[in-house]
Amino acid sequence: MPRLLLRCLLLCCLALLAGCPKASSKGSALDQAQYAWSAAIRWGDFEGAWNLVEPKVREEKPLSDIDFSRYKQVQISSYREMGGSTLGSGEVVRDIEIGVINRNTLAERTVRYRERWRYDEASRTWWQLSGLPDLWQGE
Repeated sequence: MPRLLLRCLLLCCLALLAGCPKASSKGSALDQAQYAWSAAIRWGDFEGAWNLVEPKVREEKPLSDIDFSRYKQVQISSYREMGGSTLGSGEVVRDIEIGVINRNTLAERTVRYRERWRYDEASRTWWQLSGLPDLWQGE
C-alpha cells in the first residue's frame, strides 16, 4: 500500500511540473528583461534602456536628443532593488535606489525610482512602463 501511495504522489508531482514551463518561462523572461534594463542603466546605456520601454509609452512621451544628452551628464554608481510586488492587473513593480554622480561636479546623490513592468502576450515580451528614471528629481 505505501508503494501505491508513493507512485500516486510521484505521478501528481509530475503532472504539476508539466504545467510549469509556461509560468517559469514568463518569469524567466521577466528576470531577463529586468536584468537587461538594470545593466543598461548601470552602464549608462540610456538609449538601450529606452528600447525596453513599451512602444506606446515611447510614442506618448518621446525623448529628444537633448533629453538623452542630459543622461550623459551623469554616471550611475549603484543600482539596488529595494523590493517589489505583483499588482492585481498582472503588472510587476520594483522599487529601485540609484546612486547618481554628476560628471561636472562629481557630487553623488541617491534617487528612488519605481519600475512598472507589463507582459505583452502577443509579443511574449515584458515591457517597462515607467520610462527612464528621473535622475534630477528634487534639484
